[in-house]
Amino acid sequence: MVFGAACVMLVGAEAHAQAGAACKSSGTVEETNACAVQAFQAADTEIAILYGDVMRALSAHERPQLRQEHTAWQRERTTRCKQAQRANESEPTWPRTYHECLTAETQARRRGLMRWLTLDHPSAKP
Repeated sequence: MVFGAACVMLVGAEAHAQAGAACKSSGTVEETNACAVQAFQAADTEIAILYGDVMRALSAHERPQLRQEHTAWQRERTTRCKQAQRANESEPTWPRTYHECLTAETQARRRGLMRWLTLDHPSAKP
C-alpha cells in the first residue's frame, strides 16, 4: 500500500524533524528540516481550511466530485514528492527537500480549489 507507507514515512519524518530541533532557517540540518516541516504543516492547514470553505459553498450534488478530486490530489501529491526525492532519501536533508516539495504542491492546489468557485469548475462541464 503505497499511500499508507508514504503517510507513515511522512509522519516519521515530521516527528524526526520536530523532535530534535526547533526551526532555524540558517541553522543546522535538523533545524532547517524542522522549518520545512513547519512550512508544510502551515500550507497543509491553509489548504484544509480552503477545502472546507469550498465544500460549504458547493451544492450537495457537487461535493462528491470535489471530495473525490481532492482525495486523489492528496495521494498524487505524496507520490510525486516521494518519487522526486527518492534519490535523496538517505541524505540528512531529505526531510527538508521532501517537505519543500509537499509545500509547493500544496500551495499549487489552491488554484484547483478556487476554480470550483467559478463557472469553469468540473461539475459545470457538460
